[in-house]
Amino acid sequence: MGRAFQNRKESMAKTADAKTKVYSKYGREIYVCAKSGGTDPSGNLTLRGLIDKAKKDQVPSHVIDKALDKAKGSGGEDFSAARYEGFGPGNCMVIVECLTDNPNRTFGDVRGCFTKTKSKIGTQGSVSHMFDHCAIFAFAGEDEEAVLEALMEADVDVTDIESEDGRITVFAPHTDYAKAKQALLDTFGELEFEADEIQFLPQTHTPLEGDDVAMFEKFLDMLNDLDDVQNVYHNAELPESA
Repeated sequence: MGRAFQNRKESMAKTADAKTKVYSKYGREIYVCAKSGGTDPSGNLTLRGLIDKAKKDQVPSHVIDKALDKAKGSGGEDFSAARYEGFGPGNCMVIVECLTDNPNRTFGDVRGCFTKTKSKIGTQGSVSHMFDHCAIFAFAGEDEEAVLEALMEADVDVTDIESEDGRITVFAPHTDYAKAKQALLDTFGELEFEADEIQFLPQTHTPLEGDDVAMFEKFLDMLNDLDDVQNVYHNAELPESA
């Protein structure tokens, strides 16, 4: 398919404040993942991938450990997942994933980001049908056939495999995430994943130009400033100079 996927990297570490937000978002996501799937990374592959990703983003061990310790307790905060969809500046399509302990507050905050940037929040499903919800794994390798064979033997419904510059990228349905990762680890041992995540990949792109570019960047900054926002996916195509 030749789709270049884009890891969501916020303009993260510009200030101590930005780092604190990143740590908080990882801490919340690790807590929720461990609470629902178990605190042992060897038995919870989603958690294992999340911890690896946090370490790559230089999240301190004490932040990770604190989230895991919290998840081992019987009480704790009651976070739930929330997803909002709509049309951003220039009519690009946007999906916002949140973890929240107060859905009414979160909806109001996210809606405010849309309205203040002349954007329009939609209903559930208004744009997500134009995205593929994929598990994505990228790692060093050349043998595309061996990877495909391992995944097919594990009954993974592979969407696509790309091999380029010594890197293999696997795309599979998000529902096959754990099955696909386990098959790769069982076949190839301890892999160093460059990408190990579930993303929404747009099927089409919307080029932005002029004032829409600045407005879109403001829109993203506003969303990323919200504590409850975990991920933002979009189909905006920005000018290279932007």
